[in-house]
Amino acid sequence: MEGKLYLCATPIGNLNDMTFRVLETLKEVDLIAAEDTRNSIKLLNHFDIHTEMTSYHEYNKYDKAEYLIGLMKEGKNIALITDAGTPAISDPGEVLVRMCHENDIVVTSLPGPAACITALTLSGLSTRRFCFEAFLPGQDDKKARKEILDELVNESRTIIVYEAPHHLRAVLKDLFDTLGDRKITICRELTKKFEDIMPTTLREANHYYEENEPRGEYVLVIEGKSLEEKKKEKQDSWLEMSLEEHMDYYENQGISHKDAMKKVAADRGLGKRDVYNMLLENKNKD
Repeated sequence: MEGKLYLCATPIGNLNDMTFRVLETLKEVDLIAAEDTRNSIKLLNHFDIHTEMTSYHEYNKYDKAEYLIGLMKEGKNIALITDAGTPAISDPGEVLVRMCHENDIVVTSLPGPAACITALTLSGLSTRRFCFEAFLPGQDDKKARKEILDELVNESRTIIVYEAPHHLRAVLKDLFDTLGDRKITICRELTKKFEDIMPTTLREANHYYEENEPRGEYVLVIEGKSLEEKKKEKQDSWLEMSLEEHMDYYENQGISHKDAMKKVAADRGLGKRDVYNMLLENKNKD
């Protein structure tokens, strides 16, 4: 019988957040694959867990995944842990999970801490729809960084971004320059002794960190563009066209004159009768 892969969430700061199920699993599996064994040994020692460990990280994720797949095919059960939080979220574990599926190996997830969800629930911003960007590309890859920031300009969902303290000022500046002055909740050192939750704006956040040194690990939760604002911007872009050009835009797609008029009216926030009268008035002027 083949083994199984267990995705085990570990605390993001407070060791009391470790679940009983994860503790039992880490003690019972044949091997623990850890992002950094030097970091994880402290966690295992704290809970008196003596299961053998092996490293699994960004720089060996493909070759090591092949090795781990081989062990599971032999019947070994393996637990995957990351330095903190839930493995396979913005993490090399996603490669191992995919390869397990490709090899018909069962994968199960043991729910637990995740910094992105913890920050979102603390933010006071909309939680109904959100997107997770993890760490933005570094400043050494300006093209990729700009492309992602430009994509976020029109994002209407709440945005979650991770950042290290030594890059925080730069990312706050880029977010403000690209997105404008939106609401942001800055979550620092989540679940730890000096946890700090700061609801503010991007403008105010930039001013604050000009005078205060960033310390600790950060999760930034940023307000998405409102649907009303997106709708107004769309209407404004249509208004750059004449009514006749707007009608031609739809009629050139094979849409009937009557239906094109309905679409033009909706695009411009007008009634169909208003569009009809304006077109007629323009025609009479000609």
